[in-house]
Amino acid sequence: MTRVRIEPWQEGDLDLLRQLNSPETRRHTGGSETDEQVLARHDRYVHFADTGQGCMFTVVLPDGARVGSVGYWAREWREQQVYELGWAVLPTYRGQGLASAAVLAALDVARARRDRRYAHAYPSVDNPASNAVCRKAGFTLLGETGLEYPPGRLMRANDWQLDLTAPPTGS
Repeated sequence: MTRVRIEPWQEGDLDLLRQLNSPETRRHTGGSETDEQVLARHDRYVHFADTGQGCMFTVVLPDGARVGSVGYWAREWREQQVYELGWAVLPTYRGQGLASAAVLAALDVARARRDRRYAHAYPSVDNPASNAVCRKAGFTLLGETGLEYPPGRLMRANDWQLDLTAPPTGS
């Protein structure tokens, strides 16, 4: 798998977030956002770690290129406190295992917190690449579910679960 590192999201990552807001990248997550929405998302990402509820990261290649995002955040799911994971990689860099490597790194950070048993990911049922990332990272498919994302829009998603207390098994 391609080596990447993850770094906490910072002020300088706004241009990357604007690139990740392309119709191609956002087609499975409700489409592109307005610039106002992107600015608000960027502000949330920059300050997310301060909340203690999760963290957003930039996916960085060994040469320093910033090529995507990955993160986890607290949510309640089926009466349990869990972490939800999400990620995106710029189109030019897809198909190289970068999302899988970044998700594994983010899971390591979430696992080290020792405050949730499970992590979940909810990729669209129509997004084979993100569902493959879940498989490669060691998640277990629990089945299809309805999820409101973006707010006000019901999305058909797969519910993938990973036990954060179990030894890492993803590859």
